[in-house]
This record gives sequence, C-alpha cells and structure tokens, in this order.
Amino acid sequence: MKKLLSLTLAASLTVPLVACQSQTDPLTGRQQVNNTAAGAGLGALTGAVAGLLIAKDKSGGDQRKAALIGAGIGALVGGGIGNYMDQQEAELRQQLASSGVSVTRQGEYIILNMPGNITFATDQDQLNPGFFPVLDSVSIVLNKYPQTLLDIDGHTDNTGSPQYNQALSERRAVSVAQYLNSRGVDPRRLLVVGFGQTQPIAPNDSQAGRAANRRVEIRISPLS
Repeated sequence: MKKLLSLTLAASLTVPLVACQSQTDPLTGRQQVNNTAAGAGLGALTGAVAGLLIAKDKSGGDQRKAALIGAGIGALVGGGIGNYMDQQEAELRQQLASSGVSVTRQGEYIILNMPGNITFATDQDQLNPGFFPVLDSVSIVLNKYPQTLLDIDGHTDNTGSPQYNQALSERRAVSVAQYLNSRGVDPRRLLVVGFGQTQPIAPNDSQAGRAANRRVEIRISPLS
C-alpha cells in the first residue's frame, strides 16, 4: 500500500518562506544556505504547508506537469533532457560528497537516498538539525534546475505494524518536502509518497538491513 500526496499552494494563501542566500563553505567547498532564522522560519512554514496537502488522483495522471508548464516553466525536449539531467547529477554529486546521501542515476532519473539514521531520530518524523545543511545543498541544486519533478518517497523497515510504518513513512516524507519548500523549492514540483515497509532494498532480518530500509528518497525526473 502506498499513499500519494501533492504539495500545492492555494492562490489565496501565502506561505512564509525564509529569506536565504547561498555561500561556499571554505572547508568543504560545498554550497550552503546562510539563514539566521532557519528554525523560526521552518516552524512557521510547516503548519502552513501541512494544511495544504491534498490527495493526488492517481487516475487523473500527474497534474504537476500541467501546473508548471501553465506557469511558464518550459518542458525539456529531445537531446536537451539528457544534458540537463547530466549537469544536475554532476552538481548533486559534488554537493553531496561525504554527506551520507547517495546519488544514483537510472536513465533519465536521479535518485537521492537519504538514510534514516542521519535524517531522523528513531521513530521520529522531525528532521535532525544536523541534516539541515545537507538539505540546504540539495535545495540549491534543485532550485538551479527547475525543469524537474520531485517525488519525495518515505520508506521504513518492518519493525512495528504496517499501519504504523505507513503513517511514519508519510510523515517523514512530508518533513523533507516541507524543508525543501522552506528553501524555495516550488511546491508544484513536489509529490509526497509514503510506501511504509512495502519496498525494502535489503533483507529485514539484520540490523544493517533494517537500517538500509529506513530512508527517504528524492526521485528527480525531467519535466518533459
């Protein structure tokens, strides 16, 4: 079982986005967001965006493409798709080196795997503050390449009931989506998906396997 949620902004509502600017860390060379009010801004945004989660009609297709193209964001075509995704992949790999987040290319798609042990405390759905700089780096690249759609997929191991794990996977995916939105990522690009324990990438019969299965993935696909 999985649940799909899309993040949209109602025209009559304004979500408070924190003013931020990027700078380069002199030690790592990684771009970071310089934001003196990160905690307060994220708290204000979390309530606003959470109230705007709506169920996605799977039979109606992906409505994000129509929304973005209607807003003037052009679709990628032909050979430009591969080049666009190649450049984005290279920048993500540079930004996320030694971060604990893996970058995988699958055809035209890029998948970021964020292990649960560095993203969330056990059984919690609030992001670890120490992971904020990593998501800041991700946001900088995503904002530079707006012609992509972003699926935020939450996954758990099989410890606990399927119902509990389903809900936890959804809440964790929402937390990541909210943080990206707080850093300027257009919510019309986002789709939040909770998979619970249904898509393990390792056996759940060991501690290492369960740790691998507790993750949030960002699936980046071209707007085409």
